[in-house]
Amino acid sequence: MKLRTLIADDEPLARERLRFLLSHDEEIQIVSECRNGREVLAALKEAPIDLIFLDIQMPGRDGFEVFEQTGPTRMPITVFVTAHNHYAVRAFEVHAIDYLTKPVDPERMHTTLVHVKERFASQQALLNQEQLKAVLATIETESPKRQNYRIRLLIPNGTKEFFVNVCDIDWIEAADYYSCLHVGTRKLMLRETIKQLASTLDPSNFVRIHRSVIVNVSRVSEIFREGRGEGAVILTDGQRLRMSRIGWQSLLEASRK
Repeated sequence: MKLRTLIADDEPLARERLRFLLSHDEEIQIVSECRNGREVLAALKEAPIDLIFLDIQMPGRDGFEVFEQTGPTRMPITVFVTAHNHYAVRAFEVHAIDYLTKPVDPERMHTTLVHVKERFASQQALLNQEQLKAVLATIETESPKRQNYRIRLLIPNGTKEFFVNVCDIDWIEAADYYSCLHVGTRKLMLRETIKQLASTLDPSNFVRIHRSVIVNVSRVSEIFREGRGEGAVILTDGQRLRMSRIGWQSLLEASRK
């Protein structure tokens, strides 16, 4: 997939150099060139753009004004280009992916494009994940007879995602806004709180035995009670997990089902 790219610079020679440097990369498709901020704003509204090389000092509206008027969430991946290096701090404050000074060096451009492609791949992976979640949510909504509890979890891993069968999870622990899934010897991070995750798992198979621990009932081999306070469970692999009084009651109820 090619990145639809816009070059914005009021100097013809600067646009020509960027066009030349980008022409060596088969994944870059230059779809538009602009001479000032007004043309950039019009081009961004006219067609989707994945990447923009944006000169800071342009007539009409400068690069920062274009960024502010468009809004950071609607801006494509942005590389600022300028003859002056004193704008660098502000460029990164608005979350530009890189900052190039004129004349742009070919090796420096290569490094920038590597970062651009990594960012684009991450954005596409996130978009695909959200689209997949939306499809799964629609299927669950339109199929009332379908089991409501999740049987698979989608785990992000850099630019890829992979599925984990819920039945393969031994136990889960809270990790701030994440949940850490213990699957055999692996520890996998899922961006859901343990409270959110608990509500989507079958309570007859997964029990929250402590405010920070969910356990797969089939993995529990022993239960220890220490008075009326907290106790512990021992898993089949020997792992010992904390258990609250309420967790003990929930575990007993699940064991009777």
